[in-house]
Amino acid sequence: MAKAIMVQGTMSNAGKSLLAAGLCRIFRQDGHKVAPFKSQNMALNSFITEEGLEMGRAQVMQAEAAGIKPSVLMNPILLKPTNDVGSQVIVNGEVLGTMSAWDYFKYKKNLVPEVIKAYRKLSSENDIIVIEGAGSPAEINLKGEDIVNMGMAKVANAPVLLVGDIDRGGVFAQLVGTLELLEEDERAMVKGLIINKFRGDKTILDPGVEMLEQRCGIPVVGVAPYMNIQVEDEDSLTERFDRTGEVGVIDIAVVRVPRISNFTDFNPLESIPGVSVRYVKHPGELKDPDMIILPGTKNTMEDLLWMRESGMEAAVLKEASRGKIIFGICGGYQMLGETLSDPYGVEAGGAIKGMGLLPMDTVFAKTKTRTRVSGSFLELEGVLAPLSHKELEGYEIHMGESVLKGGAKASTAIHDQVSGSDKADGAYYENVCGTYVHGVFDREEVAEALVCALGEKKGIDVSQMTGVDFAAFKETQYDILAMELRAHLDMKKIYEILDRGIF
Repeated sequence: MAKAIMVQGTMSNAGKSLLAAGLCRIFRQDGHKVAPFKSQNMALNSFITEEGLEMGRAQVMQAEAAGIKPSVLMNPILLKPTNDVGSQVIVNGEVLGTMSAWDYFKYKKNLVPEVIKAYRKLSSENDIIVIEGAGSPAEINLKGEDIVNMGMAKVANAPVLLVGDIDRGGVFAQLVGTLELLEEDERAMVKGLIINKFRGDKTILDPGVEMLEQRCGIPVVGVAPYMNIQVEDEDSLTERFDRTGEVGVIDIAVVRVPRISNFTDFNPLESIPGVSVRYVKHPGELKDPDMIILPGTKNTMEDLLWMRESGMEAAVLKEASRGKIIFGICGGYQMLGETLSDPYGVEAGGAIKGMGLLPMDTVFAKTKTRTRVSGSFLELEGVLAPLSHKELEGYEIHMGESVLKGGAKASTAIHDQVSGSDKADGAYYENVCGTYVHGVFDREEVAEALVCALGEKKGIDVSQMTGVDFAAFKETQYDILAMELRAHLDMKKIYEILDRGIF
C-alpha cells in the first residue's frame, strides 16, 4: 500500500487544494507514482471522466499535477449544493440522490465503506497518496461522523500537515485554536504546520514562527508565499470573483449567478493578454462589455428567477438588442430559450418563461447526462462566423434536454466519447449562441476565434492577441508551483513525516 500524507486547513480556502497539487507535482518530479485523494468534496465545479463519471474539479487539477488521468477513486463522494440546505449526492461518480444537510449527516456513515474501498484501490496502485481534507478538522459539531479529516487520516495512516491562511489575518490563532479543539489522539497526528499565502519580509514573521513551535510542540515546515498560480479553482470561494482589474481591449462579462458552476470554463480566456474577464453580480457592473456569458449553474430555474428579480435579465436583454454577443453554457444556455419545464421536480418543479433569445424549449429529465465529447462548431453566420469549423472538446453535465424551434440552428456537431454516438448540440441565432459543452474554450483555436469575432465586431485589430495551448500552459503553472514550494517548504522534513506515518 502507498505511503500517505494529508493536507488539512484551519478553514475553507486556506489553500489546501493548491498545496496538495504542489506536493503531487514535487513527488512526481522526484520519481514517485503519486495520486491525490479527497473522500468528500463539496463544490459546484465538477468534471466528467473518460468513463462518464462525475468528480470534483480540485482532484482533477491535482491529478494533472501528478501527471495521471483523473479517476473517481480520487473523490468517491461529491456534494453539489442545490440550495442553502441541500445537495445532490454523487457517489463513485453517479447520482445517489438529493438530500437535506440533516439527512445527509445521518446517512453518510453508510458511505464509509465506499470511501475505504476507493482509497485502498488507489493506494494499491501508487507509491504516495496526497490526501486533502475539507474545511476544518476542528468543527466540533461534525467530528462524530468525520470521514474527511482526522477520520480519514486514521484510515490511511496519514500524518497531517495543518495549513493556516495568513492573508486573512490571525494565522497564529487559527493554528493554535484548531490544535486546542482536537482530541489528544487527533493532535498527535499533526506532524507539521504550514503558514500559507504570506506576503512581505519573512524575517518579521520569524519570531512568531518560533513562538508557535514552542507553544504547539509541532514544527513549522514552511511559510508558503502568496502565489498567483493559474490553475483551476475548487469552488465559489475563488478569489478571481473579486478581481477588479482594468477593462481589457476585449472585455467579457460573466454573470455571477448565485449557484454558478464550472466557472473554470473561462480560465483560457483569462490567459489571453488584452482580454479581461469580469464576474458581475449587479446590472450596474455590466458597464459596456464586448460579450456577456451566462455560465453553468446547479439550479437553472432559480438562478433565472434571480436574474429576473435583480434586473440582470433586463440588462442582458438590452445588451442583446444592441447586438452584443451573448453566449450561454449549460444552464446559462438553457436560460436563453423560450421555456423551461420541470415536470419531475428535478429543480423547483413547474415551468417558467426563458429569456427568449433562442427559439428553443428545455425540459428537465429524471436522469443526468454525463459524458465527454469532442467535435466542432458548424458553419456559423454573422458576428460568430470566425468560430465556424473550429474543433472543440469537453464534457457535458446536465439534467435538461433542449429542442430547437424555427429560426435557431445547431451551433456544434458533437461526438459522444462514452456512447460513441453523434449529435447536434447547442444553438445560435444572430448574435446569441449556446452550448451544453463545458470546456468549450479550452482549445487555443476556439479561444482565438472568439477573440477575433469580438475584435472584428469592435473594429479593432486583435491579430497580436494570441491565445495559448491551455493544457501546455497548465503544465508550466504546475512546475512553477512546485518550484515555489520547494523554495519555501522543508521538503526533507516533509519526506521524514511521510516515511514515519502516524502509527
